[in-house]
Amino acid sequence: MAGGRWGPLLTALLVARVAAAAEGGPEQAALPEERSWVRPMTASNWTLVMEGEWMLKFYAPWCPSCQQTDSEWETFAKNGEILQISVGKVDVTQEPGLSGRFFVTTLPAFFHAKDGIFRRYRGPGVYEDLQNYILEKKWQSVEPLTGWKSPASLTMSGMAGLFSVSSKIWHLHKYFTVTLGIPAWCSYVFFVMATLIFGLFLGLVLVVISECFYLPFPKHLSEHTEQTRKSEETHKAEQPQDAEEEKDDSNEEENKDSLVDDEEEKEDLADEDEVEEDEEEDGSVALADEERNDAQDQGPLREAQEEGEAEPEEDLPEPPGAAHTEVAEDTLRQRKSQHAAKGPQ
Repeated sequence: MAGGRWGPLLTALLVARVAAAAEGGPEQAALPEERSWVRPMTASNWTLVMEGEWMLKFYAPWCPSCQQTDSEWETFAKNGEILQISVGKVDVTQEPGLSGRFFVTTLPAFFHAKDGIFRRYRGPGVYEDLQNYILEKKWQSVEPLTGWKSPASLTMSGMAGLFSVSSKIWHLHKYFTVTLGIPAWCSYVFFVMATLIFGLFLGLVLVVISECFYLPFPKHLSEHTEQTRKSEETHKAEQPQDAEEEKDDSNEEENKDSLVDDEEEKEDLADEDEVEEDEEEDGSVALADEERNDAQDQGPLREAQEEGEAEPEEDLPEPPGAAHTEVAEDTLRQRKSQHAAKGPQ
């Protein structure tokens, strides 16, 4: 009976105590978080944007401008099914390779992708503007990122790898300086030495690869090439000698031609001298004939003078023949002197 009376009372006290504990607890039950419609993109799943239509946002948790557009971007993602578009986001602090692939230099950065063709969206990150950009197809007036600028190109793939390596080096430097407490200059020295060692190792690998794939020439081919090389060297050595011999031959020919020309000039001068001598001889013969004629003409005059002694003597003019004879003799002497002067030349 006692147990039957106290049973319901104990049950009521237990329920009241549990309720009081629940109401006076330090924390209430947490509400479930709201589901996000924005899909995080990483280096492993970014190729999904190559199919269909996408809008991507590059952000960083510490960026105030990125935080201001979070609510607008979430609203835009909720209406993605109506707009028939997928919405994604990339944290550049976690995915430096993707930021390098898209060559992101400012935050936040927005990109539109349609069947693997990418365009940069430079408008505000407001829901209305984003919605009009898709509905009115304003992206068609934007120049696409083609060629080496395309995120899918080989060049931008290399850029993604470079950004990833630089991020890992920065994290390693932070680990050395912050976690281990190593001075910054020691960390720099470590990276310099690592770079030199890696370069030497890479050069050694390239040398080994070239030696493995190098195919030596057969012996007869190598001998043939050696003979060919020697013949070419001898031919090159003979070329200057041939040029000098040709030059000497040309000089000799020029000298011979000059000698022949001098002899011809001398012969011409000799012929001219002979012609002048013939002319002088003819002139002297003519002068002698004139003198003879003058003498015959002067004979009767002399006889008349001898007979007429009583007549007064008159000054007779000098016969013209004598003056002409003297002029001819002077001319003959001048020509002989000129000929004598030309002879030694």
